Amino acid sequence: MRNQNDLLASLTPPKHVKSNRKYHVLIVILCALIFLVSYIFFANRSPTPVELETALTLPDLTAKIENSATAQVTPPPLGQLNQTPVTTGIGKPTQSMQSHTTVWQEYKVKSGDSLSEIFSDNDLPRLDLYKIIHANDISYQFTSIRPGKSLMIGRDFSGKLTHLTYKKNIYKLLKATRNDTGDFTVELVEREMEKRLRTATGSIQSSLFIDGKKAGLTDSTIMQFANIFAWDIDMAMSLRVGDKFAAIYEELYIDNIKVGTGKILAAEFVNRGKSFKAVRFENPEGKSSYYTEKGNSMQKAFLRTPIDFARISSRFNLRRKHPVLNRIRAHKGVDYAAAKGTPIKAAGAGKIIFRGRQRGYGKVVILQHRQKYSTLYAHMSRFRKGQRKGSQVHQGDIIGYVGSTGLASGPHLHYEFRINGVHRNPLTVKLPNSTPIKATYKADFIALSKPLFAQLEQLIATSIAVSASAE
Repeated sequence: MRNQNDLLASLTPPKHVKSNRKYHVLIVILCALIFLVSYIFFANRSPTPVELETALTLPDLTAKIENSATAQVTPPPLGQLNQTPVTTGIGKPTQSMQSHTTVWQEYKVKSGDSLSEIFSDNDLPRLDLYKIIHANDISYQFTSIRPGKSLMIGRDFSGKLTHLTYKKNIYKLLKATRNDTGDFTVELVEREMEKRLRTATGSIQSSLFIDGKKAGLTDSTIMQFANIFAWDIDMAMSLRVGDKFAAIYEELYIDNIKVGTGKILAAEFVNRGKSFKAVRFENPEGKSSYYTEKGNSMQKAFLRTPIDFARISSRFNLRRKHPVLNRIRAHKGVDYAAAKGTPIKAAGAGKIIFRGRQRGYGKVVILQHRQKYSTLYAHMSRFRKGQRKGSQVHQGDIIGYVGSTGLASGPHLHYEFRINGVHRNPLTVKLPNSTPIKATYKADFIALSKPLFAQLEQLIATSIAVSASAE
């Protein structure tokens, strides 16, 4: 019985003890409040800033961006990039490096392009064009752009024009740069060019052009050489196998890289055993020409031939049978066979006294030189534009182009030389000399030319010795 009472006592709580459930609820609520307050408090605090040690890397935006003339660079909308600064994570934000770079666009100048049209096509302000053209006394050169050349257009990343450059040649660059005032500074930058002296010798086996190339001469140097002796030697017909030539000339270098050839300083040609020598001399006034050892100008009043490297198809002959008329008819000039369109040069300075068609001559030009000399050029395909009867021409000026108008069996130039109206053989007539070097410059000329003439003599002697040993 006692055991049963003890069991009931253990299962039935005493009446004087109250339940603890409400205390447990309060504890749970209190913990929840503490957790919520802690979360809010610590979430609003940021961690201690850590200094960035890694530098921000931007792409290389200074590289030249090249586009074709048709594929244009489209600049970002104005202000788009500059409104968002680049930050490093500490301190104040720093301005974007992109605002200090230039995007380059290459524009290939096409035939018919003008600077105004190029600015319009590339969305460049006309005000900038005006500022560039009127910047100074050399800025007008921007208006002389040539087809095939390139204009480099430089803009910042807001799309504003900052640079305009035009490469005139391998060593001259015309440059416009926007300055702090918003205007443009225009300058002509000339790269320093080094001149090195070179020599070349050779022997004629085929032609001056072919053998000159074998000797290491460039096309332009060969043409210079031919022009120096053009008053004395017909380079097309007077040459003989075994003729010797020598030249002392300049080679041009920029940054130790060869970029071309310069002037011939001295030259010699031995034609049929007769030596012709010339040295270039520039007087203090800046005028240059080629002179003989005695100071006589190589330039005569007339060129021996009015067309370059042409073949003589018919010589001066008063008993020649005409190829078209098929009968004896005096040929009072020299015929030079050449391709249609080959340029014809004025043999000497003078005035055009006839320009038009004339019986069997076809299209013809007649020049009057001084009082007693005149020259005739016949069978032209066309005349040079811009000239007319009464126009003055200089020696070497183009006056027309080879053709076959009139009584002609094929394209060629018929050339006549007259003294007081009498026809003379253009190949043998003695041509009047030009003015010799001034007496005031004679001493300077001798001092300059003496070592050059001596070097030419040595070069020719070496060439002859080499040819003799080869035989």
